[in-house]
Amino acid sequence: MSQRVAILWINLFYNLRRQQEAELKLIEEETARRVEEDIQRKVEKSLSSEEIKLEIQRRLEEGRKRLIDEVADQLEKEKEAALIEARQKEEQARKEKEDLERMLEENRRRIEESQRKEALEQQRREEERYRELEDLQRQKEEAMRRKKQQEEEERVKQMKLLGKNKSRPKLSFALGSK
Repeated sequence: MSQRVAILWINLFYNLRRQQEAELKLIEEETARRVEEDIQRKVEKSLSSEEIKLEIQRRLEEGRKRLIDEVADQLEKEKEAALIEARQKEEQARKEKEDLERMLEENRRRIEESQRKEALEQQRREEERYRELEDLQRQKEEAMRRKKQQEEEERVKQMKLLGKNKSRPKLSFALGSK
């Protein structure tokens, strides 16, 4: 982006310079025309006196030199001002870029922190669910163990009642006299 800004400033500078050169040319032409008219009048008045011709030529040269120097000074000042402004804009663009990068980094950090918290929360929920499933499994196993134990106790009770496995004492009925 700073290259585009610099290119735009350079183009602007060159356009200004061309415009100023055109204005300078117009000024020079206008000045030359006026000087020529003035010279023509003075020449006509003085009937082509050599001394007047030399004075006109000297003043014309001085005016041209002064005008060229002023335009050159003005162009130099504008060039310096354009360079300073281009540097300031480049610095501003750099600062804006740094600010944007800093904001992007902060957003990335916040997203990562949010994702990390979400992952920890998900892990906590999964661990809680796992503990709940383990508790359910233990309860089912405990219920099955109690049921088996109860069934075993029932079976043992029935065996005693039915007299199987010789677990019931034998009763003997004797008819006898004594």
